[in-house]
Amino acid sequence: MNKVNLGVAVVTGASTGIGYATARALQKAGFRVFGTSRRAIPERSDGITMLTCDVTDDASVTKLVEKVLAETGRIDLLVNNAGIGLLGGAEESSTAQAQALFDVNVFGVLRVTNAVLPIMRSQGKGRIINISSVLGLIPSPYNALYASTKHAVEGYSESLDHELRTFGIRVALVEPSYTRTAFEENLTKPDRSLAVYDAVRADMEVQMRKSVESGDDPEIVAETIVKAATAKSPKRRYTAGKLAGQVRLLRRFVPESAFDKSLRKQVGLPV
Repeated sequence: MNKVNLGVAVVTGASTGIGYATARALQKAGFRVFGTSRRAIPERSDGITMLTCDVTDDASVTKLVEKVLAETGRIDLLVNNAGIGLLGGAEESSTAQAQALFDVNVFGVLRVTNAVLPIMRSQGKGRIINISSVLGLIPSPYNALYASTKHAVEGYSESLDHELRTFGIRVALVEPSYTRTAFEENLTKPDRSLAVYDAVRADMEVQMRKSVESGDDPEIVAETIVKAATAKSPKRRYTAGKLAGQVRLLRRFVPESAFDKSLRKQVGLPV
């Protein structure tokens, strides 16, 4: 039994990976946790209440919030974790595919956030944690569209935090690097692949798989999320893991030209 009651938390995309590790860590810290998955999953005995929610559907999001309110009467913490990836040259994706990516990674965040904000405002307090990425800080060849969604989440979150502070609500970003999950196995493929990109795209896929295999445990990201969720005065950004912290420092202090050369060398592109 938890010694403290930190309130009610909602974690989107909590069936596996970072989302599931986060749900468990928050429960251990003292939250009553509701996790979401796009499709129904078998009932678990871990104490986390799982609900179905498609973050691209307004009605589904509304139904989720109504269910949580019916059981608890409040929502104290929202962790926007649901997201998908896309690996390929930017030119290889149609506008429709790009819009579908943004619908999950960006507008999904907006939908769920907008649904819980009236509740948090009426409570006079609340916290929202949006899961970004180091690719919200740096460019990433063959991840242009995915990186764009994370840059959008960064700008949205930082601006929203300024808007909501007067209501007792804070918004924070958590920026992981490569994490050992099934994320890379579920990457969306370009819907109009071009032969001119085949060789480098294949190399990038191999590189990503290796990076994920040697990446951080999801629990490291989860610990960072708990820290952001429970800090009395939260920071605007939290990097999760050693590599993410190093990337943030390099991006901030290394001259742009040197960073550019280093990035191209790291991904195997001509300097």
